[in-house]
Amino acid sequence: MAAALRPAILRHLRIPVQTQTLDRYRPLLLSPFDPLRFSPLRSMSSHGDEHLTKEEVVERVLDVVKSFPKVDPSKVTPEVHFQRDLGLDSLDNVEIVVALEEEFKLEIPDKEAVLIDSCDLAIEYVANHPMAA
Repeated sequence: MAAALRPAILRHLRIPVQTQTLDRYRPLLLSPFDPLRFSPLRSMSSHGDEHLTKEEVVERVLDVVKSFPKVDPSKVTPEVHFQRDLGLDSLDNVEIVVALEEEFKLEIPDKEAVLIDSCDLAIEYVANHPMAA
């Protein structure tokens, strides 16, 4: 009975909430030399400011694919499809994704890894991943 009564009471109960901004208390919380004192935003990346450019991602993805033993490096382009254009099978596709994880220090979830079947998709995935290094 108490379990049914609780939601009924909470629906009718209103409590005024006051919010306080951190800016008002910021001078008290931070030392004069704290970088947050001058910058309201902090980068949440564990890699600092080392963001990869699209050109760097393209070059490194192509290098990974070209270094794969079953691939003819002359056929590798940013638009190449692993199975259709390079004649690789699904196991080779998995091995390339693992090599990309190692190259860029990423962990690609299985649900997303099975979708990466071309250089285009690999480049797009890595370029958009916030932790790619």
